[in-house]
Amino acid sequence: MPRRNPAVVAWLLCGTLDIAYAAVASVAQGGTVTGMLRSVASGPFGDGARSWGIGGAVAGLATHFAIMGAMVASWFWAARPWWIGGTLYGLILYGVMNGIVLPLRFGSPFPPADPLAGAIALLPHILLVGWPLAWLTRKG
Repeated sequence: MPRRNPAVVAWLLCGTLDIAYAAVASVAQGGTVTGMLRSVASGPFGDGARSWGIGGAVAGLATHFAIMGAMVASWFWAARPWWIGGTLYGLILYGVMNGIVLPLRFGSPFPPADPLAGAIALLPHILLVGWPLAWLTRKG
């Protein structure tokens, strides 16, 4: 049986968990999954991507997985400890996404005005990305 590449497994697992969370959060806030994905596509492709229909949603999904690929690659480059490293990495990802990417693209406030909303947004970065990456790449 061929050996699975842990980086590819981590990329697919974390990317899927994270986009599933984003989809549920989008629907819970009254949006749609395709609208959320088109919004993701609007980052690199501009606001016009919001009107691209299913093509915009596919571009958003591809953008999401490209970003997740960069996140996973940086994890494999930088860290190996288990849950401590995963927690720290999740905090860094949260800081980059919510302190740099989202404010630059959408004008999102950072830190968030509602501390509970900020904590809720932080947890997926730690629990659904940082910890699975740490667990999948642990030594021994």
